[in-house]
Amino acid sequence: MPEADLETAIDAFLVELRVERGLSPLTIAAYRRDLAQFAAVADARWRDDPQPLVDFVRRLQDGGARGSTQARKSAAVRSFYGFAIREGIATRDVPALVDAPRPGSYLPDVLAADDVVRILDAPPGEESIGIRDRAILELLYGCGLRVSELVGLDTNRVDLDGQQVRVIGKGNKERRVPMGDEARERLHRYRSGPRAEWTAGRPTPAVFVGRRGRRLSREAVWALVKRWADAAGVTERVTPHTFRHSFATHLLEGGADLRVVQALLGHASISTTQLYTHLTGERVREVYSRAHPRA
Repeated sequence: MPEADLETAIDAFLVELRVERGLSPLTIAAYRRDLAQFAAVADARWRDDPQPLVDFVRRLQDGGARGSTQARKSAAVRSFYGFAIREGIATRDVPALVDAPRPGSYLPDVLAADDVVRILDAPPGEESIGIRDRAILELLYGCGLRVSELVGLDTNRVDLDGQQVRVIGKGNKERRVPMGDEARERLHRYRSGPRAEWTAGRPTPAVFVGRRGRRLSREAVWALVKRWADAAGVTERVTPHTFRHSFATHLLEGGADLRVVQALLGHASISTTQLYTHLTGERVREVYSRAHPRA
């Protein structure tokens, strides 16, 4: 069990993030998860000994975490130590004694267009759950939504006639994302059918709900994505974010302007979007090597 004093310090740090820094609930939840992982390996030495932080990083590495994941989780712990030192809880600048993991670079998972279509068409169109899940999958890919944006979507932010959704993204920033004809049709069929039935007498602003009329959780969306990817026979690892990666990559491969893709994804920095230009370059080289006789 983690030491109680460490738990108390983490709780106080999370309060500071919420009250003084005004971070979003999702960001605070991410800090909470990362710090809980650190607390699980830390002991009474955490205040002044670097070994607990070293052990934490080593466990991430042994678990196969990507460099970017190691760097993000370590940054959360380092931020916590900054708070603990300011408050006089920690007695030594432990992070200064430990090399930070490097984010490294990696190419996100992207599905081939044919695989996307197979997954999007996997849910049965004549069943209530299938009708809902077809709409969810179409919005994830057709609009490039984050899973948090999808489950947080309310009915007043969906304009079927104008074929667009108003999305609240990171930092509570709003953006407007167009939807295609297929997304509009699937969403209309779901809202006028299963959703209307499930929310009868139980009004809710949530677009995507379960049979009891309650807003779907992120975990439920992760589970249904895996279910339909397996049903489609797609062997690659597929998560809700895989559709977002595929959305961006397929747009760029189709000739979309990088700034437009940045706006659609809701990226604050163009450098984040530029990752996908490297990805398309890799894919172009793969196709060239496979297809050109002089490659």
